[in-house]
Amino acid sequence: MTLNLFPARQGVVWVKLGIKTFFRQPLALSGLFFLFMMSMSILSMIPIVGNVLALALLPVATLGLMAATRETIKGNFPMPIVLISGFRAGRTSMRSMLILGALYAIGFVLILGASALFDGGKFATLYLVGGSLNAETLQDGSFEAAGLLALSLYLPLSLLFWHAPALVLWHGLSPSKSLFFSFVACLRNFWAMAVYAAAWFLVFIIVGTTIALLASLTGSEELVAAILFPTAMLMASMFFTSIYVTFVDCFGENTVHLA
Repeated sequence: MTLNLFPARQGVVWVKLGIKTFFRQPLALSGLFFLFMMSMSILSMIPIVGNVLALALLPVATLGLMAATRETIKGNFPMPIVLISGFRAGRTSMRSMLILGALYAIGFVLILGASALFDGGKFATLYLVGGSLNAETLQDGSFEAAGLLALSLYLPLSLLFWHAPALVLWHGLSPSKSLFFSFVACLRNFWAMAVYAAAWFLVFIIVGTTIALLASLTGSEELVAAILFPTAMLMASMFFTSIYVTFVDCFGENTVHLA
């Protein structure tokens, strides 16, 4: 296993390759993402426990979407069973994925606990139990501070887990080593990752602005509502597709040939 280092501009390349790969199998990849989201939503209906369980399954579900991208690049049609690839590669892989899931859930819950120090648990309760946001809550300075703290703490957590599930499945690393190498890979390619995140943010802004412009021109809220959800699903599917591209580039697997 090797770690490749890239200049900042590679972040844009990852976004382009992710989008291009998605359009090889747009229906399959968007359908799998919808199945992934639906499964997480169903679990989240169980108060508190459901959200924690959904968090614990997020690494294996993300890995499943990466595996679907891998199959797409190989020229295969990704089937729904690919979403549980992390649980189908043997006992060792399953155990490692369960450990990663538990660590991710614990890390996220600790972040919510830290945010509670600022707003008395309003932000954490909204995530774990649910509820509705109102203007008064949004204007509450403590709630805003809790949200900003959670976001800032989530960044290192996401870097730890960015490549970790794939390193467990395709490189056979232990959970601790996969977290370490994932974090190192993201830090060593910090500017490429930063440009990658900024490029995706810009893409989402452009698409959102286009939909808002369409709303102002047509004056039809029904039309915009009909476009908004499937567009958001497609964009999110493209984003998850690009995650696999960052992995194979960083760790030297020569599987992304999209020229």
